[in-house]
Amino acid sequence: MAAPRGRAGLRQFPRPRPQDGCRPPRKRSAGGEAPKMAWWCWARAAGPRAHRLTVLLEPRRGFRRARPRTEEPPPAAAAEPPAAEARPAPPRRSLCPPPPARAGRPPARRLVRPLLFAVGFTGTAFGAAAIWQYEALKARVQTYFEGARADWLDRIRPQKRGDFRKQVNSWWNNLTEGQRTVTGIIAANVFVFCLWRLPGMRRIMFTYFTSDPSSRALCSPMLLSTFSHFSLFHMAANMYVLWSFSSSIVSLLGCEQFIAVYLSAGVVSTFVSYVAKMATGKFEPSLGASGAIMTVLAAVCTKMPEAKLAIIFLPMFTFTAGSALKAIIAFDTAGLALGWRFFDHAAHLGGALFGMWYVTYGHELIWKNREPLVKAWHEMRTKNTGKGGGRSN
Repeated sequence: MAAPRGRAGLRQFPRPRPQDGCRPPRKRSAGGEAPKMAWWCWARAAGPRAHRLTVLLEPRRGFRRARPRTEEPPPAAAAEPPAAEARPAPPRRSLCPPPPARAGRPPARRLVRPLLFAVGFTGTAFGAAAIWQYEALKARVQTYFEGARADWLDRIRPQKRGDFRKQVNSWWNNLTEGQRTVTGIIAANVFVFCLWRLPGMRRIMFTYFTSDPSSRALCSPMLLSTFSHFSLFHMAANMYVLWSFSSSIVSLLGCEQFIAVYLSAGVVSTFVSYVAKMATGKFEPSLGASGAIMTVLAAVCTKMPEAKLAIIFLPMFTFTAGSALKAIIAFDTAGLALGWRFFDHAAHLGGALFGMWYVTYGHELIWKNREPLVKAWHEMRTKNTGKGGGRSN
């Protein structure tokens, strides 16, 4: 039985219905004969339209579209680490915060400004200390009788029990002069330590309270870093040593001269640290009062080499102050030569050498030659007092 012909002489077959899933094709009725292959048909052009192509319809069942393959990187490229990870991270010291990224090595001429600042600040500190001592002696003489009268009134006035102010005054009066002097220094260190705990202050603290010759600020950190501690243990150890040697150093130098020596030692030890970092090329931020405290310790040990010292955790072992100073200098010298990076050994050595030099030669060269400055200050004060009294009359 021939299939019916349509237009252009093409043979037409019944259109197969779409089937679901894998069910077999349904049987058609007797009205027409179903083709043996229900899922495809072909048509061949005849006559004048021979240019038409054969159309082939394929079933979707059993065929899946291939997924595009993702190109994997070659093993050599995958094995290469990124440039940022290839560089080993610098070791971090526990007593210092992690340093910010700074590129490039600064030139040696950057040490000129710190040198001038160290010399100028040291001279200013000792000049101010000489004037402070003059004013303190003058005020002490003027208030002698007033103080005696106040003590007499306190004796005849009934005492208040449980008065907090009285208790504070009693505690303060029981302290030695050296302990009262270093109390302000300890309070300043605690205040700066609290500033390190504020996240919003980190940028300012890194810039002005850590010393580094490659930093943007050079001169002010030489002084401010002396009062800066990032670690609680570091601050506690330094303040304990300062408190222990405060009575000896103040009785040796006096309150005003001690303050000048302490501040100058912080600046000088930081400058020595600058020089060592420029020479070795290892630029890391430094902070702490260790350089100034090494000056105090070296000055006391030089003047009293036979004094007995002991470690707080091992009080049964005692040693002389001279032996302790030699051991500290040997330790810091070895640390500087071997490149140890846990402490700033150059600052420790600078502070120790400055303390030894000052009690041996500096006291005679600087402090005992303050008389011309004190006389000039006295004459200026006398003239100003006279002019003020004439105007008031």
